[in-house]
Amino acid sequence: MTPTELTEILAEAGVVPSKKLGQNFLIDQNVAEWIANQLDLHPDDTIVEVGPGTGALTEHVVGKVARVILVEFDRRLAEYLTKKFADRSEVMVINADAVRIDVRPFFAHKSVKLLGNLPYSAGGAILRNFLRGPSPFKKAVLMLQKEMIDRILAPHGCKDYGVLTLRMQCEWQGEPVKVVPPSCFIPRPMIDSTVMTLEPRQAALPVHDRRLFDELVRRGFAQRRKQLRKNLPDGLDWEVLSRDLDLSPTARAEELSLEDWVNLTRHADPYFTKEEGQGDDEMLNIVDENDEVIGTERRDVIHRDGLTHRAVHIFALNKHGEIFLQKRSRLKDKCPGLWDSSAAGHVDAGEDYAVCAVRELEEELGLTADITELKEVGKLGAHANTGWEHVRLYATLVEGAIRFPCVEIEYGQFFTMEQIEAWVTAVPEDFAPGFISCWKLWKEENPGRFE
Repeated sequence: MTPTELTEILAEAGVVPSKKLGQNFLIDQNVAEWIANQLDLHPDDTIVEVGPGTGALTEHVVGKVARVILVEFDRRLAEYLTKKFADRSEVMVINADAVRIDVRPFFAHKSVKLLGNLPYSAGGAILRNFLRGPSPFKKAVLMLQKEMIDRILAPHGCKDYGVLTLRMQCEWQGEPVKVVPPSCFIPRPMIDSTVMTLEPRQAALPVHDRRLFDELVRRGFAQRRKQLRKNLPDGLDWEVLSRDLDLSPTARAEELSLEDWVNLTRHADPYFTKEEGQGDDEMLNIVDENDEVIGTERRDVIHRDGLTHRAVHIFALNKHGEIFLQKRSRLKDKCPGLWDSSAAGHVDAGEDYAVCAVRELEEELGLTADITELKEVGKLGAHANTGWEHVRLYATLVEGAIRFPCVEIEYGQFFTMEQIEAWVTAVPEDFAPGFISCWKLWKEENPGRFE
């Protein structure tokens, strides 16, 4: 696209580039094609592009993937893009603010990748909305002002290292792949831009509470010049922590590496428990096909021999009717890393189903509930998909704050029922088989929501 062509398109759309919106339009088609190719495009991919503008990057993606979703804030440009790609059924244009758009529907795609020439004015906020965990994206190729990319990829100990660095590097591993000069844009920005690729972190960090990690990092960098001990929450014994973590007692926030911050989080977490596995010696009832008790045995033996036993699943709903789903910790011996019911667990020997449900809510979600606050949704007979468990499914309304142990749950998030249904239908392999069975039961008992 030449400068003259871009000027004509903007005039046709009635758009005058806005500095406030950070509108700098890419006009170098060779650069645009190169950027799009960094996504490693495959026919079954879904590409979500933020800030497509006039479609300079989009043109090099359409026709190569299964789906293209364009998120454009400027209504006039959204209308232009809708007309431009009117004959492409795989292209969807969403006129929305990328800082606030709900990204949860993107989980319902098998391979979804993020592309964008992000506006300078809102790049950080867009990154936080799209890429904070849990994120549905498998890869991202983004162009931002060079100074922001430098901050994201900064090593510890330098002036660019800070909250943004740690938030991004905790979830993603990034690499700067190209510097794009101002001459490639209209209007010309005052500084260079950098193209960055991001992929989910491969070298897994030790499990830790990501919310506490974020709180500690924000506090630590709130006043960079101060020693870290002066910025941390009350109640943390920095003298003991610094000694246990082999850190200088006078260290400042930028002196701690990502690994140091993770270890600090684990030590500061009052709910952290050791990574000791899942209680293989707990005793469970063995039951027959009619759910009648015929004996007791250790949990590990029951799983090893495929003996029939009991379990509960709980769907925790908020006031909006959304259901909290958990992503199981990678430390789990069954279905690690898969999405599952709000809470679930084995019924101990001699324990009642409802009593177990109350216990699991408190142990896994930190919620205190009375048996009378639980609604029994239904029963599932023991079969392979439930792990040979007789299951009772319960539902409850969440009124307090949810707090889960990081050794049990990696992520947790509320989803609408429609989002869950679309996700389960499109990508069932993302879920534990037991949840799939419970979801089918839930739909049977709530048919009006899914007609």
